[in-house]
Amino acid sequence: MHIRPLTLDDHDSSIRLSVEAFGSSPGWTPPPRPETLPTDRHVVGAFEDGPDGEELVARMAAHEYESWWHGQRIRTCGIAGVAVAAEHRGDGLIGPLLGRVLADGANRGAPLSTLYPTATGIYRPFGYEVVSSYDTVEVTMADLARVRPPTGTRTRRARLGDVPAVRGVYDAWSAAQNGPLTRTGPRFTAPDAELLEAFTALTVAVDESDRVVGFVSWDRGSGYGDSATGIVVHDLLATTLDGYRALWLVLASHSSVVGRVRLSTSGHDPARLALASSTWTVVQRHPYMLRVDDPAAALAAARPALPGLARTEIGFAVAGDRLGRSDGSYRLTVGAEPGVCERVEPASGVPVLTPQGLALLYAGVQSCANLRMLGHLTGPAEHDRVLDALLGSRPAHVRDYF
Repeated sequence: MHIRPLTLDDHDSSIRLSVEAFGSSPGWTPPPRPETLPTDRHVVGAFEDGPDGEELVARMAAHEYESWWHGQRIRTCGIAGVAVAAEHRGDGLIGPLLGRVLADGANRGAPLSTLYPTATGIYRPFGYEVVSSYDTVEVTMADLARVRPPTGTRTRRARLGDVPAVRGVYDAWSAAQNGPLTRTGPRFTAPDAELLEAFTALTVAVDESDRVVGFVSWDRGSGYGDSATGIVVHDLLATTLDGYRALWLVLASHSSVVGRVRLSTSGHDPARLALASSTWTVVQRHPYMLRVDDPAAALAAARPALPGLARTEIGFAVAGDRLGRSDGSYRLTVGAEPGVCERVEPASGVPVLTPQGLALLYAGVQSCANLRMLGHLTGPAEHDRVLDALLGSRPAHVRDYF
């Protein structure tokens, strides 16, 4: 068995493996031209040598992204397209593939990797842990009808000149969370006019000075009455509570023809705070997992700081990484100014994190106390409150599936 990057000569075998893994059959397609290949997607495969030459038995893709963590844009390796031939499942191919993909990602400067697993248990042994989920939820028109009207905020159909402001709303929202992609790079190069035409409508909420304070991108769906598919919402984001109220009421205006709205969301969505009811129905959930591949680089890139905190050195260790990449001892130096982190010589008497515990702590979704209860953090607890304050102040969200 050997691992190498896929080439255009592997196109047909890669498509066959994809069909086997994901159940879709697009029919035969010719290999893409070299000049059309995405520059930010890297695919490696595991090949078995046989009498007829090498055979592709597993593959894994890595996307080059940036995502927001702790107010910083941090390079992230997005794992996707994982497929293993049925006869080779359970043969331990995921580990070698991840080792190769993450090493390549590290060479491109990515200290983090994320993925949407088909089964979380496959990836936990390799240091990944669930930190959020990309959900599809349903809200009834009856609930939307009870949204309070906004004051000083109105809605209108977006114009071409509004698109930069729409992107700005996403940037403002995503920078305040942990986890969302920055929506920059080769995957997010659609011109403004193309984005405007990508949906049935792009509606903006504007304040009294006509400043865009929110937007909703939505598709009408098909039919009406009992046979209607409902309104499908791709993004609903605002920088004010009245912005959310105004946008919900635009969706509620369809109540005479459809009975529900389907929304792509995650976590404790602020949009929910504008609803009169605290309930919505989750119809689909895609867990989102994080691995901190290079703890020193990931923490340094996050630039952690606490106003009023005197210079503090926090030693810690990571142990149990089956890939052998994050294990080691580290020193995090923090204070009122942005902190730094570096790998140091092994030290005794320091807190020890599992790779999964480090992912949960870095994402800010579990406290040190909870990690200790779960066995993901052991050793001295004198800096637990500082770590919680440094890393636990932002909610985790995702808005793009890959």
